[in-house]
Order: sequence, then structure tokens, then C-alpha cells
Amino acid sequence: MRMLLRVSIPVETGNAAAKAGTLGATIERILADLKPEAAYFFGDDEGQRAGAIVFDMTDSSQIPAVAEPWFLAFNAKLSFRPIMNPQDLATAGPSIAAAARQYGG
Repeated sequence: MRMLLRVSIPVETGNAAAKAGTLGATIERILADLKPEAAYFFGDDEGQRAGAIVFDMTDSSQIPAVAEPWFLAFNAKLSFRPIMNPQDLATAGPSIAAAARQYGG
């Protein structure tokens, strides 16, 4: 299942890693293990370093393997969300139509 991982790194932790010269290399190592479809980085609405990472999860038991590197390296806050691309949405069309017929009033 395609997932969206949102990562938020506290400013103090990110600053310490940046000053130590390990911020980029650590993120690169985590991403190399995760093998994401896409990864984007930005300042979030609370002024912290953040990322949005799209990856494939085949089983929920993978959550610790995905989350722990971020927790341990950066004391990061995370959120996981299942997501769809346009092809997934097209495939879901019949089930959306069936739900509309059954529950749409």
C-alpha cells in the first residue's frame, strides 16, 4: 500500500545534527533503507524541518522499521497515511460508485 510519511524534526535536534555535520547523511541513510517513491523536504507550519515521503508498505508490521530511525536519530514526530495516485483512484471508482448507490441517500 502506498503511504505518506510526514516527518517533523524538532529545531534543536535538527540544529545539533546540522552543526555536527550529520543531518544530511543520516537522512540519506534512512531514505536508502526506505527506498521511497518520492521524498520532499520543507519547513513545516511550526517552523521545524519536515519531510513528506511516499513509500510502499506491504504490512503494518513495517511501521517500527520505518519510524524508529526517525525517532532515534532526530526525536522526530511522524504521521502515516495511506494515499492513492490517480491510477489507484481510477481503480477505486467502482467501489466509490457502489458506496454512493448504497449510502448516498
